[in-house]
Amino acid sequence: MTIAPTERQQTPATYAAARGAHGGALSLSHMTPREAWTFCESLAATPLLPDAYRKQPASVLWAMEYGRALGLDVVTTITTIHVIKGKPCQSADLMLGRARSAGHRVRIKSERTRCVVSIQRHDDPDDETVIEWTLDDAVTAGLCTLQNDRPHARDKYGDPTPWEKYPRAMLRARAIAECVRSACPEVLHGAIYTPEELGEVVDQEGNPVVVVERADAPVQQTHTVVQSTPNTPPPPARDYLAEAVATTDPAELSAIQAAARDNGAPAPYLAALDDVQTAHAAQDVQAVRELHRRLQEAGAEPAHLSRIAAIGATKPGAKAPEQHDDGQRHADDSHRTPPDNAEQAAAEAENRLRLAASKANLPTLDADFQTVYGIPLEQATAQQLDTFRERIEAAGGTQ
Repeated sequence: MTIAPTERQQTPATYAAARGAHGGALSLSHMTPREAWTFCESLAATPLLPDAYRKQPASVLWAMEYGRALGLDVVTTITTIHVIKGKPCQSADLMLGRARSAGHRVRIKSERTRCVVSIQRHDDPDDETVIEWTLDDAVTAGLCTLQNDRPHARDKYGDPTPWEKYPRAMLRARAIAECVRSACPEVLHGAIYTPEELGEVVDQEGNPVVVVERADAPVQQTHTVVQSTPNTPPPPARDYLAEAVATTDPAELSAIQAAARDNGAPAPYLAALDDVQTAHAAQDVQAVRELHRRLQEAGAEPAHLSRIAAIGATKPGAKAPEQHDDGQRHADDSHRTPPDNAEQAAAEAENRLRLAASKANLPTLDADFQTVYGIPLEQATAQQLDTFRERIEAAGGTQ
């Protein structure tokens, strides 16, 4: 489009306003490259922007271009697209809006302790995806604990987090994000996670918030100052359970448990670590089987039962897996594993995968695996688990 010389002499703001007067939202398509950069510099200087974009014109320009690809105007882009750890992410409400804009039918049933989201694709009405998030799921994910049947989640200063103050809103955001990813990932254009799912501290609306270090930090937490410097981001999440399953060294096990406690792991997670230590300390497979039976009767998660079973497979008296002619175990070849050993092989493969993910600082393992294979990690075969582990190791931990 040819721009008159008098138009080129206008400032980006007045030029964009003139364009807007003739219809159409403010967009990079209305600007030359120079005007776009000048505009982003001006926009980055305003205190009204989210902190990730303030005084960062290059980030503003990137966000505007990303928003243009999604068909969003500048204001919607800046307020709903966030960049966390180098990855674009969207708010759950934006994911919901984009799913409905694409013609998919979305239904939400939200309660205090659960939220159910269903999506029926417009191009395949018989294809309906239903995702439910409950407080029990939040506890399993380590997002909160339950005290007197109510969510309990505190930051390092002892203040309640949104999971304690706004459980209904947080359950809704998690259910929407997971359902849209599963039913219609094409509407997300690569931004498949919400800020909270990438480890960001968020408010009740799911938007990232700036964490300001308080001067009145509790005395028992002052030791962390010696180990870090101001403005240093927190270390990536570790899979302490995978590390504990992979080692039999008592000293290393104790160190892993101590690290989990120091980093605020919830009580159910610490209890699972205790089970792993008990299984490692057992003298034979019978003791581990008894522990497995008690946990199963108590309603333990299948993934945790698989961890205990994998440890039991290493104890005296356990049935050895099938071997190749050269004597090598072949847990990787699930199609050659006898039916009696298929579950054991999958459990061992899952432990290897979780250990590799922990070493690669990959806290979103379960969600990433389900995105690739379309099934929960605990339902996968040993071959699928080992293939995914090899991809993580070959990529050096990049997702």
